[in-house]
Amino acid sequence: MGVLCLGTPLTWEETKNHADHVRNHGIIQFIHTWHRVKDRTGDELLWGDEVECMVVVVDDEKKEAKVSLRQAETLEELGKIVGTLSNDTSPSTPVAEFHPEYGRFMLESTPGSPYTGSIAGLLSMETNMHYRRTLARNHLRKNEILLTLTSFPRLGTVDVFTEPHYDPKDAKSSRSLFLPGEITHPHTRFSTLTANIRNRRGSKVVANLPIFRDERTPQPFVDPTIPWQRDIYPEDSEAKNGAALIDHIYMDAMGFGGGCCCLQLTFQCCSVNGARRMYDALIPVGPLMLALTAASPIWRGYLADVDCRWNVIVGFVDDRTREERGLEPLKNSRYIIPKSRYDNVSLYISSEWANKPAYNDTVVPYDEAIKDRLLSHGIDEMLSKHIAHLFIRDPLIIFSETIHQDDSSSVDHFESIHSTNWQSLRLKPPPPGSSMGWRVEFRTMEVQMTDFENAAFAVFIVLLSRAILAFKLNFYVPISKVDENMQRAQKRDATRTQNFFFRKNVVPQGYATPAAGLAPSGSSTPSECGDCGMATQMKERKLRNCFPTLARPPTTDDGSVEDEYEEMSIKEIFCGKGPTFPGLLGLVDAYLGTLELTPVERKKIDKYLDLVRGRADGTLQTPATWIRSFVRSHPAYKFDSVVSQEINYDLLIAIDRIERGTLCAPELLPEGYSQPYLNGFH
Repeated sequence: MGVLCLGTPLTWEETKNHADHVRNHGIIQFIHTWHRVKDRTGDELLWGDEVECMVVVVDDEKKEAKVSLRQAETLEELGKIVGTLSNDTSPSTPVAEFHPEYGRFMLESTPGSPYTGSIAGLLSMETNMHYRRTLARNHLRKNEILLTLTSFPRLGTVDVFTEPHYDPKDAKSSRSLFLPGEITHPHTRFSTLTANIRNRRGSKVVANLPIFRDERTPQPFVDPTIPWQRDIYPEDSEAKNGAALIDHIYMDAMGFGGGCCCLQLTFQCCSVNGARRMYDALIPVGPLMLALTAASPIWRGYLADVDCRWNVIVGFVDDRTREERGLEPLKNSRYIIPKSRYDNVSLYISSEWANKPAYNDTVVPYDEAIKDRLLSHGIDEMLSKHIAHLFIRDPLIIFSETIHQDDSSSVDHFESIHSTNWQSLRLKPPPPGSSMGWRVEFRTMEVQMTDFENAAFAVFIVLLSRAILAFKLNFYVPISKVDENMQRAQKRDATRTQNFFFRKNVVPQGYATPAAGLAPSGSSTPSECGDCGMATQMKERKLRNCFPTLARPPTTDDGSVEDEYEEMSIKEIFCGKGPTFPGLLGLVDAYLGTLELTPVERKKIDKYLDLVRGRADGTLQTPATWIRSFVRSHPAYKFDSVVSQEINYDLLIAIDRIERGTLCAPELLPEGYSQPYLNGFH
């Protein structure tokens, strides 16, 4: 979440009067940024992770678990101790950073400084994650535990689920039937954001997840815990007037989505063109990683028939009016907007030849005046349309003290809209006065129970990103198919039951499938492989960031893009299909063949990849499948889809024990895994 600004936030009625001002000056600020950094090249790989977690209070005698609303106190204590610690290589740099999140029971941790492109940097991540977890644990109370869990299973139940307890009747910002206002971080930014989304939309936000139908689940399922007759706010009637769907779990507040935890990665790229190439390449990967990391099958104390958080958050920051949702004719709104502010991206943005117009096959509204303005400043068609699409949104929160800014040195107005388009990936320009370059943020993964799992998926994405650049890989499929993949990824047990659209041949024309030991194409090397044109070279001790772009071949296949992709299982996409498609793991293995790794380093990396492979081929369960199985095998479970307080307590204790290494979960973790900090893995 980063640093929270001090100031006086405006209500929605006040904010909308300044929306055009913020948009106009946000674009001016981006133009200043563009002219400052458009030619910046040669940046080395720097990258980092963001791990969100939650603090839970447990009562061993009563067998109860509740979220702890002590975030401010915990962060204050952590801030003091982090300030006294330093990085050996940079005494002025903290070894870790902790940030507030939307939920008052949540913490976000990041490394104190970015990882580098060294092999040591890659393999230090799990240790760093564990260090941050240990640091936070040391500042909790004796009855509190720290969990990297995507969603708290009983958030919003009729029973007490917070410590201390507050009544939802006082939820003035969200008007929720289930969540008290105190669930939200106390900074006025968060309550104002919650209220402004609701007021702009004209109704409460909403998410309905299909109930998991078990042997004794009532049919039809009508949730008896919804206070149907509550009459405190005008919005209280929405549930009984159709917002709450039969056979679904109904939720009505931003806190259900903002209270979710995830794992995000940010990469510094060599240049703006390299960042756009990386952005596009990772778009089709996003849904696949959502499926592999699925970890949230329980909502408001019920088992859902989905495994992921994605559509929950999509619903809970959806500020579109009825007109913008296409439910009424356009009168007061300018556009019909197909997607929420939080969703899969809508456009590929690279200007390179491999990005065919046919891949951007969905309706993407954009502000034509903004696009023309950007074009007049020398910004190309694709990037201009991308920014003009993001800027059809209104700012959601404005501080009265920052309405007027120096557009040559500030990007606050730009970021007020850019950073509240919470999409599957984000292209991040270099901020003013910073040494940072162009970056890409990968945002779809659910946080995992253990540091090992979080590190494994982060290492995989880092290595895949290097393989993409090194081998000039082409992952393009139409955006409409990526959207469909995102919906399939959330289905129950998607890794084993769903097929996903993916490209048949990811290797550029004129090149053979990469094999381990072959160097990246375009390398400056002493010799070339005659079979495929790939160059052989001395192996490197560094994850490189800068590779030449792939020249357009003299002839290209301009056939239908529908012939370029097909439906594949997760196993086929990751482990390979036939002689021409080695799978994503095969591509990573080929890239590893270009690196100079010691046997110990390779063993560590292979252990991480074993987890990814096990999830992909079905030999290992996702956390969502494991959690669902735990609930359904619990002695207190009545096969009615209800996750009781007792079951919830035992589940969270088990997750904590797995992370600490005192409970084995061979169905969840690869063979030979045990708590690495107990057996000298590091």
